[in-house]
Amino acid sequence: MSDFNQEIDSLKEDLDKAKNKRYRAEARMEELKKNKQKILAELEDLGVAPEELEDKIASLETELEELIAEAKELLPQDILND
Repeated sequence: MSDFNQEIDSLKEDLDKAKNKRYRAEARMEELKKNKQKILAELEDLGVAPEELEDKIASLETELEELIAEAKELLPQDILND
């Protein structure tokens, strides 16, 4: 009989652990959902749709590279090399 009690106690402990993990996972999921909504709202404020984000990033990177190249061309090299 004691083996059954011990097994039942062990099962209860495992069930409690599983419940705690589930509650933590649910809380984390809620937190992630809120973060997702916040990010989507920020994207909307910026006028960028989520599916356009990668293209927008690539476009901004290209623009930045061009502006850096232009800035380098505008620097007077003869003064810098002295």
